[in-house]
Amino acid sequence: MAKYPSWQNEYWLMLMQLYLKRPQGMKPLYSRGLVDLALELHFPPEYLYRKMFKLRQIDTPNLQRLWDTYADNPRRLTREVKLLKRMNGFGNASEFYAGVAVNESWEKDFKPLEGVEPEGLTPVMLIMILDLYFRLTPNTMVVETPEVVSLAKSIRTKPEEVVGIMQAYQVCDPYLNNQHPVAPTLLDACQQVWKRFGNEDPEKIAALAAQLKDYWK
Repeated sequence: MAKYPSWQNEYWLMLMQLYLKRPQGMKPLYSRGLVDLALELHFPPEYLYRKMFKLRQIDTPNLQRLWDTYADNPRRLTREVKLLKRMNGFGNASEFYAGVAVNESWEKDFKPLEGVEPEGLTPVMLIMILDLYFRLTPNTMVVETPEVVSLAKSIRTKPEEVVGIMQAYQVCDPYLNNQHPVAPTLLDACQQVWKRFGNEDPEKIAALAAQLKDYWK
């Protein structure tokens, strides 16, 4: 069974550095800083979010010492984090996590899809577009629609690309059975996301999309 690497006390330093970044305090679940740290440490964002909440509570002597040592000394904290990241093997999954079967199911959502156009497209972008797809009708899935323009701007892509992906979803949608010409690699990527959310309650993907917006802020 796949598992995540064990939590180590040194990771509190990296989490604390993120917590202290302005605006200081808890960071949203899918904020870019939290997701980037989650990718670096190979822990799901939900896990680090819970750890950050525990960090804020300061409910153990170890966490109290951490705050006493670094809360008013950000330069020292920065030095310690840099030293930690320079440790032999850190950031190199093949060495640092040797012998650990890392579950990358969630990580793949934030990584660009290989061989899929537009370049840089990720599953989380496809999730955001599918959420909007469920809110529109086919004749409003065009570049002039304000919601399309707004989403494209927020996820840093073009309205034309959002529309092209919506056309791929129309091919996936059994209620439409449209046959737009879609690149096989893009269609396959959209089908994978459709399998995850297409038959679910739209509120499920709407709730996820609402949280994912923080990733692009």
